[in-house]
Amino acid sequence: MKKVVTDLSVQGKRVLVRVDFNVPHKGSEITDDNRIRAAVPTIAELVNKGARVILMSHLGKIAWKKLKKGEATMEDIEKQKQKNCLCIAVDPLKEHLSAAVGRDVKVSFCKATRGQELADAVAALKDGDVLLVQNTRYEAGEEKNDPELSKEWASLADAYVMDAFGSAHRAHASTVGVPTLLKEEGKETAVGFLMEKEINGLGRCVAPKADERPYIAILGGSKVSTKIEVIDSLLKKCDKILIGGGMSYTFRVAIGGGKIGKSLFEADQVEYAKKCYETGKIVLPVDTVVGKGLNFDDLEGPVEDVKLVDGLNEDFPEDYEGLDIGPKTRELYASEIAKAKTIFWNGPMGVFENEAFQAGTKAVCVACAEATKKGAFTVIGGGDSAAAAKKFGFNKEFSHVSTGGGASLELIQYDGHLPGIDDIEEK
Repeated sequence: MKKVVTDLSVQGKRVLVRVDFNVPHKGSEITDDNRIRAAVPTIAELVNKGARVILMSHLGKIAWKKLKKGEATMEDIEKQKQKNCLCIAVDPLKEHLSAAVGRDVKVSFCKATRGQELADAVAALKDGDVLLVQNTRYEAGEEKNDPELSKEWASLADAYVMDAFGSAHRAHASTVGVPTLLKEEGKETAVGFLMEKEINGLGRCVAPKADERPYIAILGGSKVSTKIEVIDSLLKKCDKILIGGGMSYTFRVAIGGGKIGKSLFEADQVEYAKKCYETGKIVLPVDTVVGKGLNFDDLEGPVEDVKLVDGLNEDFPEDYEGLDIGPKTRELYASEIAKAKTIFWNGPMGVFENEAFQAGTKAVCVACAEATKKGAFTVIGGGDSAAAAKKFGFNKEFSHVSTGGGASLELIQYDGHLPGIDDIEEK
């Protein structure tokens, strides 16, 4: 069991907290500050204990790799920096944090990511103050876990708290380099409340006990190729895997189903899909809602036509593509979900953004909500599944909704291990 923020003695100490403030935004306007609010309990705990809190996070992407390959210019980098300035998080953080603590909290911003300006900003902190540091990805060495950058950042802190689950699967300077160095120096490291919740919630999907079975996974999304390792892992852990989304059409071809029209399809994954199906654990759609004329640049826009292909071996109309599971599949999947005691869901059943293709994903939400009420432990593995559950009003009907899509998959895949978790001290 990892040390938690409540285990730390931090009065007067500089505590570097890796948070996840990678929030959706348009210019300086944050469109959803959920990630900021999710970090507040951990920050408030440290503020109330009199720590001097240093917050680090990334925001968006900076094309350092493309610059190195000659595919981007420094002008492109500067534009991305301006677009992804973390200063937009200061006001909402101060508002939510002050409300949580019950008094005004001093929250300052440092536009420098290293050097004397950053050192001076940290030195100016008083007990209970908070400093938000500029986007860590402004530094090219962040994603490389650069030793010199890690050393400089580690020198600013007396303790470290990891509370950015969405970045815990990345071995970056701020997620791995810094805590590794601090731990070597005998300084305390711990996870925050958000990380603790993720570890405990997703941990139950790693190795369910006998009385927590049947254990089913529901996998959607577009491609088999992006989920090969997690599928391999889940086939060992689960009793059944229900397949939906674009990846289902590769499975359909693999087992000799009918023609799939213009549906998503990975020819190089057919043999792998066939091998998975032969385990007897894969459950595929038995009918499909197909559409014509969907604009993938405007998923909510109108489509030319929608039809139902009834039967696994029926051909799709030539100019149509599979975009959702059909009513028989929805019923089949609901019946499988109703039998389960542990459920892990990652990936929608169709293009849920479009009203014509929402029914499958909604049906999964409904079935999982019913299972939760009956005592099943239900987990959404972040990403589009979490967005869909929120869109349809079911996000509070699950036992746990993860804040990290890729991280949640990798935590299950690697049996509870992630780079950003493994170096944190045990109790």
